Amino acid sequence: MAGDTTARVRQLVAESGLTQAEFAVKAGLDAPKMSKSLSGVRRFTSLDLARIADLCGVSVDWLLGVDPVTPATAARTTTVPLKSADSAIREAERLAQLRADLAFLGYHQEVPRFAITRTSASCMDQGRDLAALATAHAAQKGIALWRCKDLAGAVEAAFGVDVRVHRLADGFDGLSWSDDHSSLIVVGTSEVPARQRFTIAHELGHLLAGDDQGLHVDADIHDTDHKSKPSEKRANTFAAELLLPAEMLREKAHGITWSLEAFAMLACELWVSPSTLAWKLFNLQLIDKTQCDFFRGLTAWDAARKANAVESLGEWIQLTSRARIPAPLVRTTFQAYADGKATLRPYANLIGVDTDTLREAISDMREDSPPES
Repeated sequence: MAGDTTARVRQLVAESGLTQAEFAVKAGLDAPKMSKSLSGVRRFTSLDLARIADLCGVSVDWLLGVDPVTPATAARTTTVPLKSADSAIREAERLAQLRADLAFLGYHQEVPRFAITRTSASCMDQGRDLAALATAHAAQKGIALWRCKDLAGAVEAAFGVDVRVHRLADGFDGLSWSDDHSSLIVVGTSEVPARQRFTIAHELGHLLAGDDQGLHVDADIHDTDHKSKPSEKRANTFAAELLLPAEMLREKAHGITWSLEAFAMLACELWVSPSTLAWKLFNLQLIDKTQCDFFRGLTAWDAARKANAVESLGEWIQLTSRARIPAPLVRTTFQAYADGKATLRPYANLIGVDTDTLREAISDMREDSPPES
């Protein structure tokens, strides 16, 4: 591995047209130390490799001779046309590669896995069991997922999963990606908040269940053929139970005299679509079929008007229609830079800011800091 790395660095030096010493200076390395590394007397440090990768536009994995992260390969085995998923797959590949580079530097993503104990149970029972485990895990961190308007942030805080909200074409719902170094969800921006919320929960179900290590594409989670698969039934049941826990709904329904206004207020409080809530209440035998059919006819806008929550719905739409970078990944990437183990470029690329501008901003923040007492 060390020999392969040395050969790749030599290749980059040759392709740069610079002398070895000039290359070292441009990469921010000590020329004598680089010479020793290339001669085999000294090993390249993780920061050396990060700086070389930064300068030459390659990944640390490439310098190490590690196979690159290629979720696009897995996507070819799905029934989803690659064209509709292409943007999401490219973004997943980019973020997964960054996680791989961070893992090399010693920054590992920790995501819990929950064993499905009742292997003989139906996929829907497994989904409910998995949701109970996930809910309990989040509760230990003081997070009630069904309460959270910002489900992406709540999922990151509770499980350490990276959640990327990305501008995607063709109404693409989302995907999940899991490998030895990364667990991430990519969903599209949406003016239908309840659908994006359900998609995030659905993809989390795939990750926590360990479905399809690698890429799992859900272009349309409501497609009839797609949602008939056992793993999709489990993920859908997981999402429905995670967002609308049966015990919580029974408590809230206790003593309620069902009316259009009462139902609308509950739908707005729980950040779900009227249709989803109506079906869940019916399946729990908390409302009858006539009430279910009546309540299902409401739109989110109808519910918001009945519940006097139009402003909250507007804020929710604004939240879900904006692109979002994974907060844990942002923190870890900056920490690697702050610890002197990585350059500023990966952090700058992640947040979409030019490195010179970002370096100047960081310098300004340090100058504005109060003096130590």
